[in-house]
Amino acid sequence: MGDDDRGAGAAGPAATTILSSRPRTAVLGAGHTGPVLARVALAAGYPVSIAASGDPAKIALITDVLAPGAQARWAADAVADAGIVVLAIPLHRFPDLDPALLAGKLVVDTMNYWPPVDGVQAMFDDPAYGSSEIVQRRLARSTVVKTLNHIGYHELEDDRRPAGAPDRRALGVAGDDPAAVRAVADLIDRVGYDAVRLDSLRAGRLLQPGSPVFGVPLGRTEFTRALARTHHTDRGSS
Repeated sequence: MGDDDRGAGAAGPAATTILSSRPRTAVLGAGHTGPVLARVALAAGYPVSIAASGDPAKIALITDVLAPGAQARWAADAVADAGIVVLAIPLHRFPDLDPALLAGKLVVDTMNYWPPVDGVQAMFDDPAYGSSEIVQRRLARSTVVKTLNHIGYHELEDDRRPAGAPDRRALGVAGDDPAAVRAVADLIDRVGYDAVRLDSLRAGRLLQPGSPVFGVPLGRTEFTRALARTHHTDRGSS
């Protein structure tokens, strides 16, 4: 775990891609979370496409009303020219997602495995791995970064603050690829949060349900301390 640019894994496909300062962002998922993510990214100056599982005509009205300025597109078209792809689909739909669709892409995983709420999901029911590690294993040709899973979609818009604000909330950004983590941390910062970088997807387990930062509004110092305490406890019990 760390707040720097070190990475624990081998460079993925996104590491060799030079991203613009505000790359086109594709949001996959048009339920509760997707439109909110689209809105805050648009407000931060990112061009945004949003896609669901089928015909974009079915979400065009939702997009116009809930995320004006975003383009409703077929998933393949939205992903094709995106620099960042945000997974905002229900976790139980993930096994149906074709990994080839996201090959070579920087993928932001906002999903959670939370059995008390969503039930047991066989693909994710392995305590040896965090949910984003399992996502990365399935999306082997993509570069996965975990963030935005530990803040409620209903808070994401309201809790934004400008850089330097004393009550600015922190969010963790975890990944194995330093370049990808840096790009996503920049997105988090521009949206309105302090990005605390974790140097591996494995460390992203500290952001999952049950952790002291999950759903809790904390500033950078408190957030970092909470992660450090949890990390120390986990190492001591292993």
